[in-house]
Amino acid sequence: MHKPFTPARHALARAALSFFALPLAAAAQGTPPVSTVVVTGNPLGRDTLAQPTSVLAGEGLVLRRGGTLGETLDGLPGVASTSFGPQSSRPVIRGLDGDRVRLLDNGGASVDASNLSFDHAVALDPLVAERIEILRGPAALLYGGNATGGVVNIIDNRIPRVAAKGLSGRAELRLGGAAREKAGAALLEGGAGGLSWHADVAGRNSDDLRTPRFLVPLEEGDSQRTRRVANSAGQGRSGALGASWADADGFVGASVDRHENDYGVTVEPEVGIRMERDRVALAGERRRLAGPFTQLEFQASHTRYKHEEVEGSGEVGTTFRSTGDELRLQARHAPLGPLTGVLGLQAERLEFSALGEEAFVPDTRTRSVALFAMEEVQAGPATLTAGLRYERVRVSSEGDRPDAEEPRFGEAGGRRFSPRSALLGASLPAGGGWTLLATAGATERAPAYYELYANGVHVATGAYEQGDPTLGLERSRHLELGAEWKQAEHRLKASVFHTRFSRYIGLEATGRDVAVEGEDGEASSVPEYAFRAVRARLRGIELEGRTRLLQRAWTLDLDGSLDLVRGDNLSTDEPLARIAPVRARLGLEAASGPWRLGARLVHAARQDRVPAVDVATPSYTVLNLWTSWRMPLPGAEALWFLRLDNVTNELAYNASALRTARELSPQGARALTAGVRVVF
Repeated sequence: MHKPFTPARHALARAALSFFALPLAAAAQGTPPVSTVVVTGNPLGRDTLAQPTSVLAGEGLVLRRGGTLGETLDGLPGVASTSFGPQSSRPVIRGLDGDRVRLLDNGGASVDASNLSFDHAVALDPLVAERIEILRGPAALLYGGNATGGVVNIIDNRIPRVAAKGLSGRAELRLGGAAREKAGAALLEGGAGGLSWHADVAGRNSDDLRTPRFLVPLEEGDSQRTRRVANSAGQGRSGALGASWADADGFVGASVDRHENDYGVTVEPEVGIRMERDRVALAGERRRLAGPFTQLEFQASHTRYKHEEVEGSGEVGTTFRSTGDELRLQARHAPLGPLTGVLGLQAERLEFSALGEEAFVPDTRTRSVALFAMEEVQAGPATLTAGLRYERVRVSSEGDRPDAEEPRFGEAGGRRFSPRSALLGASLPAGGGWTLLATAGATERAPAYYELYANGVHVATGAYEQGDPTLGLERSRHLELGAEWKQAEHRLKASVFHTRFSRYIGLEATGRDVAVEGEDGEASSVPEYAFRAVRARLRGIELEGRTRLLQRAWTLDLDGSLDLVRGDNLSTDEPLARIAPVRARLGLEAASGPWRLGARLVHAARQDRVPAVDVATPSYTVLNLWTSWRMPLPGAEALWFLRLDNVTNELAYNASALRTARELSPQGARALTAGVRVVF
């Protein structure tokens, strides 16, 4: 039974707000901060970016790993997830998802069908990731209009960038959790004389997700109580080989990898998905060059993706295929007076096809070529950044197949677009460990193929989706102000942002029903939704901080974060759909020698700012506990860890999930996860 929403439920949020004042008491200390350089969106290698970032690596990533990329990142400042069941979860950044959040594989394009439908899993396994970087806010300048909301970059070193000496590796085993997961990964790297190689394998098996008792909606308004999410089990496998040659001035290398994932679709009790992705990648970099360019980089990849939607009888109902190619060239030029910067070219090709009962999009081809430039100048203590991007995009539909029984997509045709993006940024060290940050920009995004050409029933949304081949560019303007403070073991970050869309391509209810024929031959009707360009606005704040409370035989750290996003459809005066509510997190971490122990309290407020076609999502408060112990071994080190999630067995629903899945798949019940990671 859901807890009522009362002012008392905001107690954690108030505590989080008051927490952010704690680090200020230490501002008189003069210890310089320790910086970690972010690779994504940072071609000039600066210690501080004007754009907010989060990084997961090392023990922090080990303790956070989930079964999907969305689950792993959910709860970071400004980051939520689509949570279409435990097997399909894509990151949501500041209320934006789908084709507005760019997923990268070692800085290159990741090709799958997760942007087309919420029930399509991301073809990236967090189990093999060594580092995950998240850029919050527009990153279209370097990565195109698909990065209007932000970027997530999975880094796994499958192409070694630094020459390896001897043999090294790691292995990880995880057991337990609300889905009784059994997962493991192993990695080996070695090399000599500048030649290096990499090999990794990973596997994951999980059962249906166990949850606190909840009501499952049935047909004709009935419901039943259950403690598990039906048809949510999954099995995944991946493997990769890579090699490179590297010296002090750069590297060149290649890798091949394969990812397979078989899992159930939560909203279709007898339907499963068989996914497979094969990718070949090339990458290289050369530094300290003479002449007009001091550094050159290139990336290229070819990806083949396929997934089959399998009925309970074993028959394949629909097959989705994507073939993608990407080429990226980037050159850092020699200083031109006070200016330093990079010039770049990016070219992409995507061919998509769907064949079967649920093919609501025709075969399409998308091609794009872009030129971009980013320049930086020191103006006294301030660092100023400016950039421009110009892109040419063509999206083509093959129309109806010659053997189509019910023509829906019309004749073949295509659209051409010329998106442009611009960025201004500034960072200013203000003394006392403070840095002030600001960015302003304008972004244009070409409509995705499904926004232009969809025409059919989309089972995941439970609606008839109608594309609009006359759609123009999506256009937005963005302003963000931020501040960071770092001293010794204390830090504080704050940002406020405002994004306004003059054209926001959204899926809007038309108020009409469309008659369709079911599998049993009986006629029924589903609501019609159409892709339309509307005026929209997104505003929000993000706070995060950490402070040391005690430093003796044991250290004790307090950390917390608070984020909120408010999204509005200005054309209809309704809230935007699936926006995360106000969320607050407080954590305590104690450490002594090889031991670490922690507790984290997570509160999500009730989300009742929803459009008319949705319903409010209740608030929840979840307590998680964890501990880890580092054990030295001959020539190696083992990290043992235990994690107890949802200690109070709270029933929690995700407001960012589509309603059809949200009501069928709450978050997991109280569960213990145990694991070990060995590095040598």
